[in-house]
Amino acid sequence: MPSSSLAAFDAALLIACGVHSLAFAVFHLAFWRLFGWPRTLQATTVANRAIVQIANAQLVLVFFGVAWLCLAMPGALAGTSLGHTVLAGMAAFWWLRLVLQFVWLRVHHPLVHLLSALFLLGALMFTALAVRGFASG
Repeated sequence: MPSSSLAAFDAALLIACGVHSLAFAVFHLAFWRLFGWPRTLQATTVANRAIVQIANAQLVLVFFGVAWLCLAMPGALAGTSLGHTVLAGMAAFWWLRLVLQFVWLRVHHPLVHLLSALFLLGALMFTALAVRGFASG
């Protein structure tokens, strides 16, 4: 389905998902400065230092990729089975991230609560697009 034939709601939601993903890519790029990496990781093993930083770098790539898909290829995401599956995968990513927030980051702080709300927002937006996509065929 070409992007010009997207329903206005779907088009707006895809833009919102793209901006959300782009914001998280930029946020994750800032982790080295925000968390003082690699200096603050010195207390752990070499393997753990590498894993944390590599996983974060890969997340940045995933978020930029999803942002690009949402903003540059909205018709492919909203109008194909593969696109619906990508949207469902991102919905699952955000739902899992939200759940794990309460498992491993039980911190009562306004910024942690803000992040939880942003994870929920991503989960809801990507779920809405995936459900609408699968329902439309």
